[in-house]
Amino acid sequence: MKKQFSPPSEFPGRRAFLKNGALLLSGLSLPQVSGIAAAALPADKRGTVRIGLVTDLHYADKPPAGSRHYRETLAKLQEAATQYENDRPDFVVFQGDLIDSGKSLAEEQQHLQTVVKAISAIPYPKYYVLGNHCVDQLKKDEFLQGVGQKESFYAFDQSGYHFVILDACFKSDGTPYGRKNFKWTDANIPPEELSWLQADLKQTPLPTIVFAHQPLDLKDTDSHAVKNSSEVRKVLEQSGKVTAVFQGHSHHNKYSEIKGIHYCTMVAMVEGSGIDNNGYSVLDIYEDGSLVLNGFRKQKDYHWS
Repeated sequence: MKKQFSPPSEFPGRRAFLKNGALLLSGLSLPQVSGIAAAALPADKRGTVRIGLVTDLHYADKPPAGSRHYRETLAKLQEAATQYENDRPDFVVFQGDLIDSGKSLAEEQQHLQTVVKAISAIPYPKYYVLGNHCVDQLKKDEFLQGVGQKESFYAFDQSGYHFVILDACFKSDGTPYGRKNFKWTDANIPPEELSWLQADLKQTPLPTIVFAHQPLDLKDTDSHAVKNSSEVRKVLEQSGKVTAVFQGHSHHNKYSEIKGIHYCTMVAMVEGSGIDNNGYSVLDIYEDGSLVLNGFRKQKDYHWS
């Protein structure tokens, strides 16, 4: 029988410290692998569930803008695919902004077709979180059809763990992003989805991991935050089942812990020119409740127990 997590409110206090660029929160020490595309992770370190994580690819066939190098995403994605071939994750989660905004609907459709073709080199199940740039010209159903996914928010179980995909691409008035009805500073989890989340967490007996695009650990007034993030956190906390939230959107490594739940913001793949500026990771979830994130290139490593 699999060991269950203690409710987050009962987790002992943790002291965080930095070691070789990795944030450790007690428990076993691991080799530092950030900064390189490594060989396969050691077999004896594999968790009960292993997940590949990529966010903010922003693929587009257009020149760089500032620090964003849109066309280079394809080469960076190929490196991640090679790493995942070695590490054999159970599934891969793309955490939003798979493409960048296009000048027209046809252009965005072409961007999506190109990046999905590149992703097809990863021979594992794939789950997609909607990001604001995924649905600028495109409507949600068009994006979902393009990636072969039916819903924008849903949940699934694997090997004794529960996983939740959230969609915060709704404006404050409740309308979904799409067809230029999109304001990146106005992201919300609408009441219907929040009620679904509460019911979903109530029915599952399993420890739970949440994937989102826009951050849930920031103040509601922060430009990058989900505007009702405090309401969403309350649902997560009251369930007593959510261990961690993985998110993107702000493009930078960031970690916080709020009431026993870990919030990990992942580095964007699109940022910086050259393969050295890539960023992606492998998450292992262990039977005792530990989580180990092995980051590659610019993505930091984390260990929670």
